Amino acid sequence: MKRLLLAIATFAGLVLASPQAWPADRLLNASYDVGRELFGDINKAFIAEHPGVTVDQSHAGASAQARAVADGLGADVVTFNQVTDVDFLVKKGLISADWQKNFPDNASPFYSLPSFLVRAGNPKHIKDWNDLVRDDVQVIFPNPRTSGNARYTYLAATAYAKEAFKGDDAKVKEFITKLFNNVPIFDTGGRAATTTFVQHEIGDVLITFESETRGIRKEYGDDKFEQVTPSVSLLAEFPVAIVDKVADEHGTRDLAKTYLDFLYSPEGQDIAARNGLRTRDASVAAKYKADFPNVRLLTVDEVFGGWDKVQKEHFAPGGLLDQAYGSR
Repeated sequence: MKRLLLAIATFAGLVLASPQAWPADRLLNASYDVGRELFGDINKAFIAEHPGVTVDQSHAGASAQARAVADGLGADVVTFNQVTDVDFLVKKGLISADWQKNFPDNASPFYSLPSFLVRAGNPKHIKDWNDLVRDDVQVIFPNPRTSGNARYTYLAATAYAKEAFKGDDAKVKEFITKLFNNVPIFDTGGRAATTTFVQHEIGDVLITFESETRGIRKEYGDDKFEQVTPSVSLLAEFPVAIVDKVADEHGTRDLAKTYLDFLYSPEGQDIAARNGLRTRDASVAAKYKADFPNVRLLTVDEVFGGWDKVQKEHFAPGGLLDQAYGSR
């Protein structure tokens, strides 16, 4: 219930204050849909180290958030789950083109992967991606047009199909079409999809970031849900960036950098690990190693040739994603 209530209670942050009215000790972080608990904990710890600072949050599907920032949502920083959403803001002139050089690990302080959550006892015996296209299985994940979370699901399923069908594009497209046809409802973001699966009890399996599946299972217990890690998944990086134009207008650039640097600190990394994210810090990763199952992780670069190519071939209007989505 905590996760569902936070979806309602999170600050909307829809009004852009004027530069003169915006205090230099206040930040707005526009973030992805299922990051509420993570940044609730991050902000609490950060403010404890920086008394007097205020950090407001805005959460929605990552692609929807990127469009909101472009349309005037006054975010000083963005903490997204997909590189293309940051690049969208680069093209809009809000973020510098070299944003990935401003922080370590290509400006991705932690990472995750698409994972499965099933109901207790796994009644449909779901083990891997191929089980998701069976006629007797209903799959829940959000709309890939608005959710970076769901785009990773789409790409991970496509990567699996490329291996399974040895690169046969027709069979890959058929597989993805079947998967989309097994989704009874496409919510706009990851947390809404969680609500559909957990609260409304729709579907046999939820596909979302591993951090979300771990959080749900922890909150509700193994007698309600079980986490299933597929045989192969896709590395989901979580890029962060200063929204240069907004931060300069607000006079918050230094504070914005200090805030994003905190995500890489031992304390920030520990908070991320406790919230189910895989961390960059080796000592923190070792501390929580037992909590994260081994999985073969593919990358966007090795499977798809990089994010630029993905954007053109899959996510552009009329691309492969639209073709699969439009077939349902």
